[in-house]
Amino acid sequence: MTTIPLPTSGPVRDTIEARPESDNYLTHTRGVLSWVFTLDHKRIGVMYMWSVLASFLLGGTFALLLRTELLTPGPTITASADTYNQWFTLHGAIMVFLVIIPSIPAALGNVILPIMLGAKDVAFPRLNLFSYYLWVTGAVLCVVSLAMGGFDTGWTFYTPYSTTTSTGGVIPVLTAVFILGFSSIFTGLNFVVTVHKLRPPGMTWFRMPLFLWALYATAIIQVLATPVLGITLLLLIVERTVNIGIFNPQMGGDPVLYQHFFWFYSHPAVYIMILPAMGIISEIIAINSHRSIFGYRFIAFSSIAIAMFSFIVWGHHMFTSGQSALLNTLFSAISFSVAIPSAVKVFNWVATLYKGSVSLTTPMWYALAFLFLFTIGGLTGLHLATLSTDVHLHDTYFVVAHFHYVMMGSALIAMIGGLHHWWPKMFGRMYDERLGTIACWIIFIGFNMTFFTQFMLGSQGMPRRYYDYQPEFQTYHVISTIGSYVMALGFLTTAVSLFGSFFGGHKAPANPWGGRSLEWQCASPPPFDNFAKTPRVGDCYDFSVVRWDEKTGGYWVDESADPEVNPAAAPRAAH
Repeated sequence: MTTIPLPTSGPVRDTIEARPESDNYLTHTRGVLSWVFTLDHKRIGVMYMWSVLASFLLGGTFALLLRTELLTPGPTITASADTYNQWFTLHGAIMVFLVIIPSIPAALGNVILPIMLGAKDVAFPRLNLFSYYLWVTGAVLCVVSLAMGGFDTGWTFYTPYSTTTSTGGVIPVLTAVFILGFSSIFTGLNFVVTVHKLRPPGMTWFRMPLFLWALYATAIIQVLATPVLGITLLLLIVERTVNIGIFNPQMGGDPVLYQHFFWFYSHPAVYIMILPAMGIISEIIAINSHRSIFGYRFIAFSSIAIAMFSFIVWGHHMFTSGQSALLNTLFSAISFSVAIPSAVKVFNWVATLYKGSVSLTTPMWYALAFLFLFTIGGLTGLHLATLSTDVHLHDTYFVVAHFHYVMMGSALIAMIGGLHHWWPKMFGRMYDERLGTIACWIIFIGFNMTFFTQFMLGSQGMPRRYYDYQPEFQTYHVISTIGSYVMALGFLTTAVSLFGSFFGGHKAPANPWGGRSLEWQCASPPPFDNFAKTPRVGDCYDFSVVRWDEKTGGYWVDESADPEVNPAAAPRAAH
């Protein structure tokens, strides 16, 4: 029986537990049923991850079909505008509701949050498994909607499209999103209770890793905002089935009311997608800069501030929907204010990098790509928050580009960075760093080719969601389509890098990056119960006590250099 080798010399009080290599959550029990009925948060998170990645493959396929159709004016691969509309709707609905919203909280969050807390599991393990099967039910209903004729309402299900369309798949997909909402609510509720009740002794609010702050703020939004979407979609189902006029103007309803309800949820949903991504970036930048995070409290409070602001800015999606001039002005001003907590994060990340000893690992390349893409996404959002420019840019490709720079270029890029960051911890194997870095650069180049050109398209008046266009726009569309294929190549390379680690990757040490938070204090992959005893909580961003060990090929924590453990140790310099 082999055990994890530990440093044998020097004044060490290493908290990494020596366990048999076979004793981990992946091999603790075997068989399909052991996964189907598992209550282990790590296995549930892994099942979420594979499910989300499969959905990403499907949603990405529809994106490539859209871009291929737009390669030339007129029909390219389909002669039907209705078919194009269905592709567009499926791409949006899958990527938003099945991929980006659950990707970080439900997948990475489920695996990492309890280990970061030094806990054995989330507060409600059975509710956690139920949340996953609710997600699966929603995904299955999306497939059922395709068999019933599909739906072409757009991913926002705007009325009167969703109330008057004759396709039979509208009610099943509305039901699917309704069920997915419950999955999101239960996950958020579980995380809130877990953070409140299962923090170990010594982990006060301001000693939590920033990833936990981000997940906590996200969970609050999930619990408070998602019910609004559920009620709205339920009203839409009732209107279609029993012909009660709620949103349909033909029956005395108000379609603008639907917009208010939908965006009251969907703008907070933007931050459900981006806040966990920001938490990942905080962890990656701090660890790979080998420097204490700059402005910890400002970053932590900015997560809560973003969560609060998210509930009061929905009206900037409706500047052209007939709101009063006063409301438009108020929503515009509030929308500008959201930039403040976001800028606080960016400036503090850059300050952390300044004079840091930066390691350009694959996760770090994704973090640097995030900084570039999120900055472009945020700055272009200012044009859409300004009344005079939004009137011109509304419903053009400028909005498409801005949305993708924030959602895909930021949230999804951070998710992939986080996947690389915690992959060795989750599966105990190191991937090919060189191939991972190449993949990151391919994705980065392809992404900017795809979407930066769309800013030009939108500023010149190209409307979004159109099946056809004037020949004057073709050059930009060709560049955008080529970029989408380059990006697809990057994602394929990423898959080869990660999945190849199962066959050729060397065994991951417990702490491959030099992290200080608690997830790096257990073996890779983590044991079934995470920790045999509650680990000691230290300053999760004090990297001055982290040492490299040649024998293990990883890092260890020299607690004798920690003033909290050894008062004789020299106190570290504060910012």
